[in-house]
Amino acid sequence: MKTNLILRLLALTTLFSLTSCSDDDDSTEITTGNFVVTIENTFEGKEYFANGTTGFIAPGNSESFSFNAGKGHYLSFATMFVQSNDLFYGFDEMGIALYDENGNALTGDVTSMVSLWDAGTEVNEEPGVGPNQAPRQTGPDTGADENGTVKRITEVNDGFAYPNVSDVIKVTLVHDGGTEFTVTLENVSGSASITTPLAPGVWVVNGAEQTPLFTVDNAASEGLERIAEDGDNSILDTDFTMASGLVSPFAPGAYGINNAVFVIDESATGALEALAEDGNPSGFSNIFNTPVGASGPGPIFPGESYSFEFTASEGDVLSFATMLVQSNDWFIGANDIELFNNGISTTGDITNMLELFDAGTEVDEYSGAGNNQAPRQNAANTGADENGNVAMEESANAHVPSVAEMIKVTITTN
Repeated sequence: MKTNLILRLLALTTLFSLTSCSDDDDSTEITTGNFVVTIENTFEGKEYFANGTTGFIAPGNSESFSFNAGKGHYLSFATMFVQSNDLFYGFDEMGIALYDENGNALTGDVTSMVSLWDAGTEVNEEPGVGPNQAPRQTGPDTGADENGTVKRITEVNDGFAYPNVSDVIKVTLVHDGGTEFTVTLENVSGSASITTPLAPGVWVVNGAEQTPLFTVDNAASEGLERIAEDGDNSILDTDFTMASGLVSPFAPGAYGINNAVFVIDESATGALEALAEDGNPSGFSNIFNTPVGASGPGPIFPGESYSFEFTASEGDVLSFATMLVQSNDWFIGANDIELFNNGISTTGDITNMLELFDAGTEVDEYSGAGNNQAPRQNAANTGADENGNVAMEESANAHVPSVAEMIKVTITTN
């Protein structure tokens, strides 16, 4: 009897021991993984910053247009001298600089910088009477082809007399403050030797060393030919619209695991201010600063990317930020990106989790033109203090693309 009791107790002890071992084997293990984040600059490359058109301007009338531009920007325009075969008014081939070397905006009457140009596309007839000039021509593009090049009319020596530029057109430039300018084209030909309308034209804000409308002693483009012969600005308007817009690098940035790089509705830390204003992430422990394939730190331009790696566990969240360089204190980033979902790691395109943020540390200027934005600012931390809080940027100008048009962020595991 006693022996049976002892055997039963031993059996129960063994059973409890086995059950205990089984429970230990079923204990939940924390899931971990190695992650790679890739940040790609997806801006579409553009040649010019801004563009627009001008309309038909009859004698005694004027037309104005406004735009934003920063240091290093130039203005070019073209409008047809209608009583001609292929002549147009415009600045030199590179346009006019909108700021001097000291950063002062150009203002006032700039008519002296305007020339009358021959597109070299149609043989000249006597201005004001030629049968292949508007309004006498039977249709567009009816004159004899010249197969020449663009030249100032003063260098053509065609034997005809033309009115002085200032007797036909007056061009004034007003600096409206900040980065905004207004240009007025005025037709003053009412008392000139030849009274003429000014036909629809185009304008474009370009960079130094660019020749968007023409190159002297080179053949005119089809778009310029249409303007100079027929006042048809449709081709150049389409071309410039496709080729103009904001393009920006992204600067070195920072990331954190369970440690937010920024906090919405709170003032930016000194580290975030340096990141958002000047692309300097040195105040953070975890940074990304070297473009993929590069030998050293630097910004990423369209088509380039950053990449960084880390190890994370179930329950960890990712935060990161990178400066939109053509701004005063904007950055793109995200907080609280869950790296696992029920044990499954987060992978793929996470761009839809990102937002454009304003650090609230520097007063905003027009993106891409502000003179306290890189690369136009004289030094780091030069703009006026804003004394605000970190917030989603909800008042960006229309020329600023959507987040998905500026950046792409993907996560992979290895």
